[in-house]
Formats: sequence, C-alpha cells, structure tokens
Amino acid sequence: MKKTVCFLFMALMIGSLSAQNEQSKNQEAMKEVCDFLKECGVYYLATAENGQPRVRPFGTSVIFEDKLYIQTGKRKNVSKQMAANPKVEICAYNLSKGTWLRVEATVVPDERIEAKSYVLDQYPSLKRMYAVDDGNTQVLYLQNATATFYGFSEEPRVVKF
Repeated sequence: MKKTVCFLFMALMIGSLSAQNEQSKNQEAMKEVCDFLKECGVYYLATAENGQPRVRPFGTSVIFEDKLYIQTGKRKNVSKQMAANPKVEICAYNLSKGTWLRVEATVVPDERIEAKSYVLDQYPSLKRMYAVDDGNTQVLYLQNATATFYGFSEEPRVVKF
C-alpha cells in the first residue's frame, strides 16, 4: 500500500512538473512572437471574407494575463470578418535581420474593460481614436497559435502557444 501511494505521489509530481515546463515553454514562445512583432512595428493580419483573402497592416501586440492580444475597432470590416471566421494568419518581416514570422491562430474577443484598458495603456497613441467604453474598441487574444520563424540562412523553426 505504501509503495502504491508513493508511486502515485511521484507520478503526480512528475506530471505537475511536466505541465509547468510546458506552460513555461508556451510563455517563452508567446513572448518571442510578441517581441518579434513589436520589433517589426508593422505586421500583416489576414482574414477571409466570402472565400476571398483580406490582408491589412496591424501594429498592436501585447501580452496580458498570459495571452497575446491584438486590437482593432468593431466598426471595421476586419472585426466583422474575424467574427464570421476567427481563424487568422499574421505575417511580419524584419528587414534588418532578414527574418520573418508567420502565425496561424484563432482569435478570441475579450470584452473586459481590464483587457481593453491594458492594451490601450501600452499604445497611448490609440487613445485618440479608441476608449475602453466607446462600444468600438475590440481586443482579441490568439488561441491555439502556431508560429513559424523563417530566415534565408536557417531552417524554419516552429513554436506553439
């Protein structure tokens, strides 16, 4: 009986450490993606509308409560497209390093004032156009993201979060 209890305890501990390690890897991957997007300044977000790809420049990239957020306005077509089909792809190119990034993800809207406030606080220039309670500001986080880093002289590297 004691051996069984010890074995179960050790199995639980190993499982817990493994889950913590996985969470840590996910957080590192998310931070790496966020940092890359910020360094580029501008990235391109692709959505779909009636089977037609739609691509436009974006510039917000924030980690809040262990999630990577982007921001837009609900009145924009991009918001309507993401509501109809939340699967998106992001592409960014770092000219000085000759590297680029593609991220496949599902966006999830977050209507909480705290999330909107945090994102707008990170990008104060947006406060000229948006406010947390204006009915237009929309923040979304990336879920089930697969990011692939590319370079001309290196093999592609995939991270997930």
